[in-house]
Amino acid sequence: MNLTNRKAKIIVDIFMTKFVILSFVRWFGNQGLIFHGIVGTFFGFFLAMHLYLNRKWIVSVTKAMIAKRMNKKSKQLYTVNTILLVVWLIAIVTGFLAIPSYAFDVESFWVFSRIHAVSSRLGGILIIVHVFQHLGQIRSYIGLKGAKQSHT
Repeated sequence: MNLTNRKAKIIVDIFMTKFVILSFVRWFGNQGLIFHGIVGTFFGFFLAMHLYLNRKWIVSVTKAMIAKRMNKKSKQLYTVNTILLVVWLIAIVTGFLAIPSYAFDVESFWVFSRIHAVSSRLGGILIIVHVFQHLGQIRSYIGLKGAKQSHT
């Protein structure tokens, strides 16, 4: 991986982490809802950039998974990453669908707010798992000695 791509990944991951943490900050009232919506949208944007920057790995691992020529560790990484992506897509979509429930107290949209709450909390837990799976790579990116390289 070239240095520019590595730096881009680090910057995107830092911003993505910052915005997901900010989206979990407790918020109240319409100003809090607006804040949550803005930082959640930025998280979604950086998630899309993260996926774009890692597209080569995603394609190659998907092909290997389909061809059934993956080792156990790679299958585990791929499975967690796929579940993580699905959970965050659900959280992002239901977050937007829940806006009428939060902003205007429209009861018929309440189900989206519950799905959003559950999926984003599950997504937070899966991010922790994802980070631990990629700890060797994270260490190598920030220049820690003795770091093992792992898949993106």
